[in-house]
Amino acid sequence: MSETTPNLQGPALRLSTARGRWVVAATVLGSGMAALDATVVGIALPAIGRDFGAGVASVQWVVDAYTLTLAGLLLLGGTLGDSYGRRKMFVAGTIWFAAASLLCGLAPTAGVLIAARALQGVGGALLTPGSLAILQVSFAREDRMAAIGAWSGLGGVATAIGPFIGGWLISAVSWRLVFFINLPLAAVVVAVSARHVPETRSPGPVPKLDLKGALAISGALAGITYGLIAASADGWGSLPVLIPLAVGVILLGLFVWVEAREPQPMLPLGVFASRQFSAANAVTFVVYAALGGLLFLVP
Repeated sequence: MSETTPNLQGPALRLSTARGRWVVAATVLGSGMAALDATVVGIALPAIGRDFGAGVASVQWVVDAYTLTLAGLLLLGGTLGDSYGRRKMFVAGTIWFAAASLLCGLAPTAGVLIAARALQGVGGALLTPGSLAILQVSFAREDRMAAIGAWSGLGGVATAIGPFIGGWLISAVSWRLVFFINLPLAAVVVAVSARHVPETRSPGPVPKLDLKGALAISGALAGITYGLIAASADGWGSLPVLIPLAVGVILLGLFVWVEAREPQPMLPLGVFASRQFSAANAVTFVVYAALGGLLFLVP
């Protein structure tokens, strides 16, 4: 079987080989770049607020603009990789993420920074699911769990060292370096991927993309988040809070309705019939809600 043939089974790489280790390195660096950025930016928020004279609400959007596009497009990014090539989408997401990082570092105003962070989330939605999918289909069954374990563990290290790197860069030079640091990392990821990562995709015809579902969930997350942020300044009974919250809830219901009727949904609702799956997602939601609040409030 050719190592570049696009198929579901992949080339059955072994972790003990040089190419197998290079593939793990590329996926760890790619997903680790996104994880590092999430924690580093949290440390930079006070400096960003002082530099732009921005209030708490604006600073919150520096974080939330990235999270919203990442969460809203994550499932769509995985579908694109399965359909058009996992390496292709992984590399495209890495380049997109790096370009948006450059724009973040050069941002002259808080508004430009927020917009660039939203673009960063689009790149993250392309590269993050691709990094894990590449490991799942590229390695032999005997080495697959070890490769995923290395990816998970080393990615956790990137998350842990983020605050230390961010604090040092901010105190030594400027908060802008927390974005510029992504550029050399992205260059390494692209170079290693082009040379060592095999191209794979799901067999059969390219499925129809669930654009209605992606738009509905993105709008739902944006409306609910905007309402929650605005409530601290405008009060829970004000129209600038109630209208976005209502729109967000309606779009969330629309997303469920679309997914239940879509022939090829981005999120098959049947997966929630599994208690293990639902419980794991509930725990993940609580953990990351606590972690996200911690990374924002402590700095």
